Amino acid sequence: MTLARLAALHGVATAYSPAPGVTVPVPDATVVAVLGALDVDATSPRAIRASLAAAEEARAARLLPPTVVVWQGDEPAGRPRPLAALPAGTALRITLERGGTVASPVPWADLTPGVHALEARAPDGRTARATLVVAPARVPQPAGRAHGVLVQLYSLLSARSWGMGDLGDLRELADWAGRALGAGFVQVNPLHAAVPGTPTDPSPYRPSSRRFPDPVHLRVEDVPEYAYASGADRAELDALVGRAAELREGVLRKGELIDRDAVWVLKRRALEILRRVPLGPGRAAALRDFRAGQGRALEDHATWCALVERHGADRSQWPEDVRDPRSAGTARVRAELADRVDFHCWLAWLTDRQLADAARAAREAGMGVGIVHDLAVGVHPDGADAWAQQDAYAAGMSVGAPPDAFNARGQDWGLPPWRPDALAASGYAPYRELLRSLLRHAGALRIDHVMGLFRLWWVPAGLPPTDGTYVRYDADAMLAVLVLEAHRAGAVVIGEDLGTVEPGVREALQRRGVFGTSVLWFERDWAGTGRPLPPEAWRADCVATATTHDLPSTAARLTGDHVELRHRLGLLTRPLADERADDAREVAEWLTYLRKLGLLDGEGPERPDEEAAIRAVYRFLRRTPARMTGIWLPDAVGDRRPQNLPGTWDQYPNWRLPVAGADGRPVTLEDLAASPRLRALLQEPATEPRPLTAPPGARCV
Repeated sequence: MTLARLAALHGVATAYSPAPGVTVPVPDATVVAVLGALDVDATSPRAIRASLAAAEEARAARLLPPTVVVWQGDEPAGRPRPLAALPAGTALRITLERGGTVASPVPWADLTPGVHALEARAPDGRTARATLVVAPARVPQPAGRAHGVLVQLYSLLSARSWGMGDLGDLRELADWAGRALGAGFVQVNPLHAAVPGTPTDPSPYRPSSRRFPDPVHLRVEDVPEYAYASGADRAELDALVGRAAELREGVLRKGELIDRDAVWVLKRRALEILRRVPLGPGRAAALRDFRAGQGRALEDHATWCALVERHGADRSQWPEDVRDPRSAGTARVRAELADRVDFHCWLAWLTDRQLADAARAAREAGMGVGIVHDLAVGVHPDGADAWAQQDAYAAGMSVGAPPDAFNARGQDWGLPPWRPDALAASGYAPYRELLRSLLRHAGALRIDHVMGLFRLWWVPAGLPPTDGTYVRYDADAMLAVLVLEAHRAGAVVIGEDLGTVEPGVREALQRRGVFGTSVLWFERDWAGTGRPLPPEAWRADCVATATTHDLPSTAARLTGDHVELRHRLGLLTRPLADERADDAREVAEWLTYLRKLGLLDGEGPERPDEEAAIRAVYRFLRRTPARMTGIWLPDAVGDRRPQNLPGTWDQYPNWRLPVAGADGRPVTLEDLAASPRLRALLQEPATEPRPLTAPPGARCV
């Protein structure tokens, strides 16, 4: 019990519940390892007793927690709840974020949103300082209902792409979808910077940095200096454009996979050439302002990029004196590599400018929400963020998922988790900076595995995922920072809340205005009949869609192709006949229900025309009260291949497939814009009526 008490004080679970009524104990070795990653010694009974005594003593003596949250409109008269236990007569002083001070008695209801400094002085002479986060009650909401498209940007090539979709394509897609189809948003995959390698990990969900975008997404021809290259530089650029066309044609016409590394080789060389073109005075001033605004975070990121060029991406092979970003050795090498550091800062600025261009195009096209950017749940352990913010990450730990009905072995995602104690002690500075960076040009932000704001499954190095445990974060503080930064950016927030969700999480997110994610095939009356959930029973505060990047396309679901694919790759855990039968039964049930609602012609469970069935699925989504409806862009052309097949690595070309038609042939952005099938599908959400409000008790399961 002593170990359990010590673990509880640090937010470490000693048991978890994978299903209602089921409790699984966490191995003591896991608890000891996780506590060790939090600098808490629990390696012996004596150490446990000493650590427990120290923790309880510190807790009793604490005047203020490291971070205090105040929600506007939530607090009763008098002191906020986090300060209710302060001794009577404690004097408070607040230094406001933008200057000025407020002292006792504090007008809590009148404090402006922001990150302030709080000081307390008790009558017994004790003093304390804390970060005070004052947040609006809710994140901004969309002005009205909206439909939009969901796409993995790299997969959408145009006639001008260099072998993968880029920010020029995003700008064109937003402009076209907003103007021609009345779309309110475009949601893309994370555009975070990747860890270079041979080959580069193509997953956008295991990045080097979540704070800075990857310059591989740049449209080279849209860099203003491109127009001014001349002589030998112009000739080399023209040759690179020709080689890029070969890459593009290989993907679009020859069945080749998207090769991020090959694309970057060409773009990097082109950008090296463009850097020789002098910036005009205005552009030079804009670059200086960008670097000043991004500060040390950008310098660290660019330094890491320069170090990778010299020593490779495996940080364990770096010289000892540059493994610490604050070491004298790193400072020396940063000076030696100043030109390369400048180059990578310049790339970050160029990418930021093209992100801004895409956001502006979306707004000018009339999109009510705009570009929806995606926040991955973590970063690569050898990447730029993990190097630059080492104190914020738990060494020797990896984020994953516990065993469940779909994966008895659990999951290890290979992403180091943030330390909750380090976040709190810093006033959540790394988290605030991350959100601010992502929200610079976002109309909305999707948060992958949003449950991670509350707790994450930590897996100690060397142990299987089944031997992990949950570590809890201060959800109130995490949400307050999120709401504050979204409020400052005027951005909607969407949480990916699929899978195992602990009780109370969805309610807490909804209270703060964070939308959820509702996928048609998962929406059933699980607490009752088990049948498809009626459209009027769906929640309103969500993005309703038919599928995601990790799930089969709608065409694959309707045809059963996804079962055959998993069978070919040896991923089925049951006999093929059983999987086919269950899948056919589920699809037939949905088709029957769609016909019952008058959304699909015909009778009974027989499979209809594929295109008609896909349109019926999106008509159904329109009937729900969901305030945002997302159309998976590959569904618009009958693509049957998933972008990512969980549980595979080399067996399947994850994150490397272009959008393709039902025949498997890739289609370009120009082809999509001219497609009658796509136009008909994307216009469905704009024409199909649906209820104005959710009925009482509406829910999502």
